Formats: sequence, C-alpha cells, structure tokens
Amino acid sequence: MSLRIRLARGGAKKRPFYRIVIADSRSPRDGRFIEKIGFYNPMVAKDHPDRLRLNEERAKHWISVGATPSDRVARFLGHANIIAMPNLPRQTKQQLPKAKAQQRTAAEEEAKKAAAEAAAAPAPAEVPAEAAAEAPAEG
Repeated sequence: MSLRIRLARGGAKKRPFYRIVIADSRSPRDGRFIEKIGFYNPMVAKDHPDRLRLNEERAKHWISVGATPSDRVARFLGHANIIAMPNLPRQTKQQLPKAKAQQRTAAEEEAKKAAAEAAAAPAPAEVPAEAAAEAPAEG
C-alpha cells in the first residue's frame, strides 16, 4: 500500500479549507483517509497561527513508515524542519524558450558581438587625397 501525505479539500465554494491527511494513493482526494494530522486554511493571513496546524510527531512517524508527501505538504514539512526543504514546484520554475526562440536569441547575440568587435577594432588608416596624388604611378 502506497501512502501519501496530502491535502483533502473541504469548505464552501471559493472558501477552501484543507485537511492534511494520510491516505492510500489510490483513494480519491476528498475520500477515505487513514489519519488526519493537521489542517491548512489559505483564507487567513500568512502570519496568523490558524493558517497551518500540523501534528509534527505523527508526520515524522508516517514519514518513517514510508509515506511520501505531496508537493504542497512537502513545503509545509520543510518549513517545520521535519524534512529537507524541497525545490520549487515544477509549475513555478521558469520555462526555457522553444527551439526557434533560442536560435533567434543566439543569432541576435552573435550580431551584437560582431557589431561590438567592429566598433572596437581600429579603423584602417585612410590615406589623404594629396598623398595619393603625389604617389608615383607604377607602370
């Protein structure tokens, strides 16, 4: 049985309230769970004590048994120093541009470098018109 520590949604429409539960990974999000170990209320201020309550002893127990936390719960556990702080979720990481956009930016950078090198290189010394007229003609 694969155990997950995850959020189960409750509350009214547009007023979410989440329970932090231990559940079998195959059970539905708001369905059957094994144990409730806390709650999360995103509607209150971030510094309010009732925003997140977590039974740390039970969370440590379930992690030692092999339960894996969801991304959001892993952040909560990381802030509580129960597990190592996870990396940012995949959705918030900056995505790389597509192949054509990468090629376009590479070409623009090369053009800028070439222009900078051309401006930095000394211009060939121009021969004054009088000196060119006095020069003997070969022939």
